[in-house]
Amino acid sequence: MQEFSCSIEQISKSDVFRIFLGFDKRQPVAYQVLAHSIWARASKSVSITPLIINQLPIKRVGLTGFTYSRFLVPYLSDFKGYSLFLDSDELCVADILDIILYPVAYPGASVYMVNHQFEKYECPSVMLFDNSKCKNLTPEFIDNPTNNPFNLKWADKIGVLPKEWNHLVGYDQPNPEAKIIHYTQGVPIWPETKDCELSELWWNEFKLMNSSVSFDELMGKSVHAKHVYERLERAKTANS
Repeated sequence: MQEFSCSIEQISKSDVFRIFLGFDKRQPVAYQVLAHSIWARASKSVSITPLIINQLPIKRVGLTGFTYSRFLVPYLSDFKGYSLFLDSDELCVADILDIILYPVAYPGASVYMVNHQFEKYECPSVMLFDNSKCKNLTPEFIDNPTNNPFNLKWADKIGVLPKEWNHLVGYDQPNPEAKIIHYTQGVPIWPETKDCELSELWWNEFKLMNSSVSFDELMGKSVHAKHVYERLERAKTANS
């Protein structure tokens, strides 16, 4: 990896790496867990944006609100630099900046994806765009029902990411080297999927996302603590 470090530094300093996540209002917890898993491990600043359909310049939806809005990523990035799209039902357990190694090592593609041989429909669930090569992905093109951006005909060349960048739980063979875990059959929040492969990693992240130290450890030395403790003492006295 050392031979690519200079190029990665240049990319990282010239632009904050932009990441766009699918957002489904039916399960916002999936987005929150994924976002937490990304920034908690990122070695440099990243920008994370949810693709919320009523905030975007298209109206076209499919099974989810981000079915088609994923292809807006280059447009939303002003067709500059690299940007990443991820489905919401995923977990990142590695430094997300490492994914830039692949277009640096193998330049020239419009988009980089894992080539899933059998679950082809999952290939666009992780997409690393070289935005300047995707200028035909305009809101008008994406919103037009006669166009099918999933056929990838808009891409001059498609680059391949290693499988660990989109490990399909329930379909791929177990992979301890997985970097992005994709809970394709459902995140472990439900009884039906709570015991799926690598579910414990998702739950660990869920707990971290919702965790905090004690009030005294965080606020005990602040100017506000005195007022809180006085209020609690007054309440205790009034109830005694």
